[in-house]
Amino acid sequence: MKFIVIKDNLKKGVFVVERINNENLNLPILKNILLETDGNKIKITSTDLEIASSFSVLGKVIENGRFTVPVNLLSNIVNNLESDRLNIENKNNKLIIKTDNYEAVIQGAPAEDFPITPKIKNQKEFIEIKAEIIKNSLNQVLIASQFSELRLELNSVLFDFSIDEIKLAATDSFRLAEKTINKDEFKTNYEQKFKVLIPLKTAKELQKTLNGEEIIKIYHDDNQILFKTEQLELLSRLIEGNFPEYKAIIPKKFNTEIILNKQEFINALKLTSVFGSRNNEVKIKSQENKKTIEVNSADQSIGENNYLLSGKIQGNLKETIFNWRYLSEALKILNSEEVFFGINSENEPAQLKSLGDDSYIYIVKPIAGD
Repeated sequence: MKFIVIKDNLKKGVFVVERINNENLNLPILKNILLETDGNKIKITSTDLEIASSFSVLGKVIENGRFTVPVNLLSNIVNNLESDRLNIENKNNKLIIKTDNYEAVIQGAPAEDFPITPKIKNQKEFIEIKAEIIKNSLNQVLIASQFSELRLELNSVLFDFSIDEIKLAATDSFRLAEKTINKDEFKTNYEQKFKVLIPLKTAKELQKTLNGEEIIKIYHDDNQILFKTEQLELLSRLIEGNFPEYKAIIPKKFNTEIILNKQEFINALKLTSVFGSRNNEVKIKSQENKKTIEVNSADQSIGENNYLLSGKIQGNLKETIFNWRYLSEALKILNSEEVFFGINSENEPAQLKSLGDDSYIYIVKPIAGD
């Protein structure tokens, strides 16, 4: 194998795939990445056996081949080289990197030692969508996720496809986020609806990697899903099991409906949280004039503070306790100046959403009072 490549192109490819790389004492080859040539492209692949990430960069291929090298070593080299052009060659189980004033010889391993990346059996049916839409949608639902050792199905993002829409959802059992992608935002030749559970690690990796106006194609079979752009291929195993049936917990009406300025609400939570307890508790209630709500936090060993926040209020809000972080994280990704905050009681889920936008909802459980 022999090729010439622009340093920044190789650097980007290594950066994308190395996040998948995982220390495995039983399979040390997983510390390596696979370099292989394909036409005028150099394909860089990493895997942890659950996810395989490949990124292709342009280069001048002189001699075709395949070889693996330790990703940490290669990453350190390309990140610190000053030369723009790299001459790379595989000889005698070593990878040689040369520039005008630098040469490195890396001990590697044959490509045959690297795990074979599985293939999606059915690549005739797919969904085509802008990467930016998937990235933003994942950003909105992942805030409600958290790794769980007890309930593996919670370590996932639900991908619920029907001909008219795609729903993404995530939950950690304390909060739930659902994003709806409408049919005019994607193309597909699928004729049957389906649901799959995408591992959180895969979803987070996709969120970090995707950007801009590039088009992504999504394929799946019984136990795998593939996300493919012009440069990236991210193949992942799916999580077995059933996502929680969450539709019933989404409130259809509220005892108290509040419209607030989003940034003012964020500021109120940030300021009052200074006195918050270890449980991040803030108390929220409406004033008698129904034109303001009071945000309060207190700690017996520190003190307390109150913040009055103006808004439009329907109904009477009794004191309800929330985790301020759960509220703040949701507010920061809502895309409107004003937000809707619907509350029933301290024992029932509340809802946050952008005013006038029903494509995204965020459900959060209050904290039970004393």
